[in-house]
Amino acid sequence: MANLTSPYALPPLPEYTLYPLPPLLPWISDAYLGPALLVIAYWAMSGFFHAIDTLDLFPQYRLHTPAEVLKRNRVSRWEVLRDVVIQQVIQTGVGIALTVLDKEAMGGREEWDVAWWAQWVRRAQWGIPGLLSLVGLDAKSMSSENAMLSGALAGGVYPELTQVVLQRGQEVVAPAFADWEIQVAKAIYHLGIPAIQFAVAILIVDTWQYFLHRAMHMNKWMYTTWHSRHHRLYVPYAYGALYNHPFEGFLLDTCGAALGYALTGMTTRQSMWFFTISTIKTVDDHCGYAFPWDPLQHLTSNNAGYHDVHHQSWGIKTNFSQPFFTFWDTFLGTKWTGGDVSARYERARLAAQKKIDTECSNSITGSEATESVREGAAPYTADVSNASSTARTTHSVTQPAIPRGKALYQAAGGRQQVLDDSSSTAGGRKILAEEAAEEVLAQQALRRSVRKRSQSSASAGLKGFADRVGESLQGKGTGVLGVENGR
Repeated sequence: MANLTSPYALPPLPEYTLYPLPPLLPWISDAYLGPALLVIAYWAMSGFFHAIDTLDLFPQYRLHTPAEVLKRNRVSRWEVLRDVVIQQVIQTGVGIALTVLDKEAMGGREEWDVAWWAQWVRRAQWGIPGLLSLVGLDAKSMSSENAMLSGALAGGVYPELTQVVLQRGQEVVAPAFADWEIQVAKAIYHLGIPAIQFAVAILIVDTWQYFLHRAMHMNKWMYTTWHSRHHRLYVPYAYGALYNHPFEGFLLDTCGAALGYALTGMTTRQSMWFFTISTIKTVDDHCGYAFPWDPLQHLTSNNAGYHDVHHQSWGIKTNFSQPFFTFWDTFLGTKWTGGDVSARYERARLAAQKKIDTECSNSITGSEATESVREGAAPYTADVSNASSTARTTHSVTQPAIPRGKALYQAAGGRQQVLDDSSSTAGGRKILAEEAAEEVLAQQALRRSVRKRSQSSASAGLKGFADRVGESLQGKGTGVLGVENGR
């Protein structure tokens, strides 16, 4: 029997035999299960929020009321349902094609992969004595009663760990891995590598969707031809998340997710998790609720409130980031800077419902946004110069007025895009005119109020609304949503 052990010999990698990986569910192939999970997740989440809408279970957390859905949206629920189904058919076809064209999923080499990473854990220990010497410590003098600790400090030397293996038909004594090395390798293989793949895939999807989404707003032809369809939903709801032009849906959502999958080397089963989570996040971003207990709305700053601003006429050319993080909006200056928007949400709610609270004596005002004045106008300078007089002056007849500075540029560009949308049922001019008329009616109704609540009660009610929507829009304590009491 030959002995090939040496102080720095690596334990050999085990042999393995590949075999076709059986499907997760015996009655359906993984190639079909993955796309099916996306459809199931989409309609399960949408059904959950639709039930909440229908039963009116949490009205205190709504961003918009049912009346706003009916009054402000420019597309019927049936048209939304039809287009979503069309996009899901396209997504399903692409998903099946990706899986079928990919290599057949094989099993049997998991132990080999774990051992490969364990070898790198052993190699990393070789540098420990050198690192200790840099700070004046001698690894040999730092012996411990714990054999594993002593071996690690000595540079991964474990003379007591051996195994008998076959090498070229002959039995040989070879080094073996310590249990802790195998556990670390398993953590790297089963948790660390997938986490890195998911993080990179998220970066790819966010980057793809931000720049393509922004391009569809900055290019008039792309907007009016494709993206304007999605913005007929001024008041988003859950199952309208994938309401898009079919080509836009394919280009923006399907291709972006496919790139994340392909470039990160995910397995088919990893892609099931990633695509399903992305679908759930997209539905949640359009749900129309600012739930304090919804983890998806707090894990990142990109949530229902943040994206809802993008669906309003005054914020349509801001907050392009989706579906996970907002770093591109922050880096490139496209995040909404108009300050307090709680007043706009409250006025839209009152106007749409046509039920002004006659007991409210406090006028709901818009605050002057110092951030808007402080920040530069980039990248919205060209929007104002290209905007029509209607788009530039609409803010002067609606209350609360758009604050001066960058927010004014953002709103002018957004309203011009509303005017450019010739495909809208009512036309852009009518949409802006209706918004202005609603604001005027709301102001008149408030002035006619003869009964008054106590100032503290009114302030507390509106402040609660502002806090809920404000946290959803920009995170806690940012002051994006605020209320000024009285006039």
